[in-house]
Amino acid sequence: MNARAEEVLLARQRRRALLALEFPILLEFDDPSREWRRLFSELFGTFLLVLAGAGGAVVGALSHGGVSRATAVAAPGLTVMAIILFMGAVSGAHLNPVVTIAFGLRGDFPWRRAPGYLVMQFAGAALACLFLWGVYGKVGMLGATEPGAGLADWQVLLTEAVLTLGLVSTILGTASQAQNVGALSAVAVGGYIVLAGFWASPLSGASMNPARSLGPDLVLWRFAHLWPYLVGPLAGAVVAVGFAWVLRGPGGDPGGVAAAGGRLDDAPTSSGSLLR
Repeated sequence: MNARAEEVLLARQRRRALLALEFPILLEFDDPSREWRRLFSELFGTFLLVLAGAGGAVVGALSHGGVSRATAVAAPGLTVMAIILFMGAVSGAHLNPVVTIAFGLRGDFPWRRAPGYLVMQFAGAALACLFLWGVYGKVGMLGATEPGAGLADWQVLLTEAVLTLGLVSTILGTASQAQNVGALSAVAVGGYIVLAGFWASPLSGASMNPARSLGPDLVLWRFAHLWPYLVGPLAGAVVAVGFAWVLRGPGGDPGGVAAAGGRLDDAPTSSGSLLR
């Protein structure tokens, strides 16, 4: 390890140690024996998110169009808002593989924990679609995300990339210590998801989440249009990380680390709220 890498590592260790002194609960969250709680949180949270996102199409099919587009796009955003508020302190409420990857690239989230998060997110999405199939049958294509009428896969890819750029920028920005918005970050993230759905759901479904798109396709075992929903969000997340560096410099600040890893302060302090 070169001198620069050692300096960065020591700086991060000092920041984590200082943060743990101010918020002793961090020691519990950093305890490897508690990882099962974080993983279950990602499984459960992603299950609820996909249930709301894919369930709108299922309910619409069962009710013969009785669910409006406004309702269908608002449901996932409101669900994410609720999950961040009631479970964000456990795992950080990533609920999306590209969010986990973005936090990792920013240095806010340890890569050793990423594989478990990704597996739980994909599993939660698949379980939600299996639930919809088991209870209601294979109706509404189980909420599968597909290109809008007349759109090519490359157009969907670019749409999803730009939408995810905005989503991940919102998440990284509100997680930053510099923003100090606390619980309002849940409103910002949920609100962005609703906004993206309002204008782009007829184009691509406004997925912005590979797990959300893979879940229905996996259960239906049809993957013809899956790849834009994997590549697009990943590309958008990577660009968002680059933009975050331009706007705020390197990651790893206490606020970002706390938000990404699932840490929550009970009251505002001089360091600001750490809730994402």
